[in-house]
Amino acid sequence: MGYAATIGFFDGVHKGHRFLLGELHRVAAEEGLQSAVITFDEHPETVLGRNLKTSLQPSTEEREDKPLLTTPEERAALLKETGIDEIFLFRFDVIRQMTAAEFMAVLHERCGVEVLLMGYDHRFGSDRLTNIADYAALGQSVGIAVVPVAEAPGGTVSSSKIRKALLAGDITAANAMLGYAYTLSGTVVHGNGLGHTIGFPTANIQPAACKLIPAAGVYAAEGALVNIGTNPTVGNDHVTIEAYFPDYHGADLYGQTVSLRLLRRIREERKFASLDELKNQIQSDLESIKQTI
Repeated sequence: MGYAATIGFFDGVHKGHRFLLGELHRVAAEEGLQSAVITFDEHPETVLGRNLKTSLQPSTEEREDKPLLTTPEERAALLKETGIDEIFLFRFDVIRQMTAAEFMAVLHERCGVEVLLMGYDHRFGSDRLTNIADYAALGQSVGIAVVPVAEAPGGTVSSSKIRKALLAGDITAANAMLGYAYTLSGTVVHGNGLGHTIGFPTANIQPAACKLIPAAGVYAAEGALVNIGTNPTVGNDHVTIEAYFPDYHGADLYGQTVSLRLLRRIREERKFASLDELKNQIQSDLESIKQTI
């Protein structure tokens, strides 16, 4: 059985992506095909940006990957949750050299793609085609039917808009576009022990390096109060993610993986005059989110 497929990086697998994937499922069922997503190992902007920097200053420029809404593992899991039958993963630095016709031939011959759904704003191929009719003609020549998909109802939702909302601390807007609570997952590592000192022991979460960290501040998460920032009261020199679980009374969590589903931002991070003042504020924060978590 062949595949009906669509192409994209699908960072966040947000509402716009889910509309496209819903159309993919519908077309696949109509055509008696399985559904597949064609995606890439790295974000295209990361690869393109790295190549540009290397060409300008090959010896001094450091690699700067684009911060992502989802790690590769999270992205694959979210895609699978939508019911996708198969995920074909390509190296973007390889396929970016191909023309649209060359890539479509690979999709048909190696992956068994028979129908290709294209989002309203999606383009691919080194020859930079802009007309959907051109893609349809190329597809016909290699045995792929190209099906255009209109913009999702309710306006454009994009990964870039969600990133911008998170960097502004607007978790509510980000979650509305995602269709679920933005999640930070990571290993619990040792911190400075301040939480134990003031009676609010926290788990210090170390997420994947590629993960986008929201703006500094205090957040309500499912089952937790979360602080993101440098803890200016004690003067940390780096950003940490610390979670206090008011209903957890078990053993320490060091070395374990913890997931924080962020629900809303309570306030900005700020410096307090004393640890007692900080302790009182944390208690006030807990009271304000009691119904949320």
